[in-house]
Amino acid sequence: MAARNNPHQPDGVHTAWNPRLALLVAAAFFMEFLDGTVLTTAIPSISADFAIPAADVNITMTAYLLTVAIGIPLSGWLAERFGARRIFCTAIAVFTLSSLACSLSQDLAMLTLSRIAQGAGGAMMVPVGTLVVLRGTPKSELLRATAFLVWPGLLAPVLAPLVGGALTTYLSWHWIFLVNLPLGVAAFAASLRLVPAVPGDPGRRLDWPGMALTTVGVGALVAGLELASSRPELPWAGISAVAGVAALAGAVLWMRRTPHPLFNLQVFRTRTFRAMATGGFVYRVTISSVPFLLPLMFQAGFGWSPLHAGALVAAVFVGNIGIKPATTPLIRKFGFKAMLVFASLASAVTFALCSLLTPETPEVLMVVLLVCSGAFRSIGFSAYASVQYADIPPAQLTSANTVSATLVQLGTGSGIAVAALLIRTFDGLGSAAHDPAGPFRGAFLAMAVLMLASTVDSVLLPRHAGAAVSRPEPAPEAAPLPPRPAEGHAPRP
Repeated sequence: MAARNNPHQPDGVHTAWNPRLALLVAAAFFMEFLDGTVLTTAIPSISADFAIPAADVNITMTAYLLTVAIGIPLSGWLAERFGARRIFCTAIAVFTLSSLACSLSQDLAMLTLSRIAQGAGGAMMVPVGTLVVLRGTPKSELLRATAFLVWPGLLAPVLAPLVGGALTTYLSWHWIFLVNLPLGVAAFAASLRLVPAVPGDPGRRLDWPGMALTTVGVGALVAGLELASSRPELPWAGISAVAGVAALAGAVLWMRRTPHPLFNLQVFRTRTFRAMATGGFVYRVTISSVPFLLPLMFQAGFGWSPLHAGALVAAVFVGNIGIKPATTPLIRKFGFKAMLVFASLASAVTFALCSLLTPETPEVLMVVLLVCSGAFRSIGFSAYASVQYADIPPAQLTSANTVSATLVQLGTGSGIAVAALLIRTFDGLGSAAHDPAGPFRGAFLAMAVLMLASTVDSVLLPRHAGAAVSRPEPAPEAAPLPPRPAEGHAPRP
């Protein structure tokens, strides 16, 4: 029997690295990530159409984010039970059809229910799509594969205000969802051709207690973060967050004892994966605050128009894209540890410099600072996305992928919630009395200090962490084939 060449591939399946598949999954991710935040700019238009207060429309965003968060833990089991290709195609279909339902909504109740269905599709798309790519990617190509998968999470938060504002201004809020229809149809057709058909495991059992505790824990924690960022004066934010942490602790205790857990928690024994859950989580929390803090500081602190603020924040997008061709060569040359330390330290410096910006600061300098911030952000995200799977055994890949997707969702929500709380904290100290941008300056400085915790975690990584991915050994040369006999002559026995 031939030896398996791909450590990420399940037994009996041999799929070569396929950039088109990675690009397809990245495009599906972009739809999901964009819809998570793009609705913000359309809230006034929706409230006017439905004749309801603008604050009431926030429930559509909360319902979407909450559904994605609580649906991700189940997605790994669904992929193993029914096959990743079937679940990924189903996710795209659900997301596309629910986008149509959102555009046809006549009241808030219908829009909220449609957003919940859309979130269910998104919850399956992200982790299952990642799993599809990882299973077909040898470790020597993992950096290239994750380079495709990282960019939607980098670009969507930055582009969402521009895309949402343009569609709402020049067309209507319905087009925020209608643009998903041709994209969804194209993605579904491409999935049928590109995603390998791997049969599921009909005998795979679902860990119901683990699923219930994880769902309640993640849902309560996300709900608490949403309440903390929107209505921190209510006690429910803290109560919900504490209940979520308690439920997740119960889930961990259960899954450590049951013979068939929802997740294989052995993944946390792998140092490179644990880095994603410690320093990587802190990194995502702080980085996720930037698209939230910058537009608010430019508008509320500097008095700029939304268009002026949005155009300047787009410089972060330029940095994300500009550094992308160099990200993989940099990691291969210097290794994961060095690049993670550099990305976190450099990001902390940019946060501190953002706290020094004023309306009188030359915009050229602002653009340069934000381009650099976007570049450092891209390097860090790419490094964490790759190093977390560097040493994961194939049998633990599904668990590692699902746990990672859940922590990413929690990290993104935590970034916005922490930033909002910091703004309110510094505003309560009276820093806005003489300087309207004072609360935002304080928030940026606090985020810079928090980022240093990620730096410390990266410094503690082994020197050659993830070397199997960053500096893979060259494949051994194949033995030469025996000479082919001349036509008309039988080969010797």
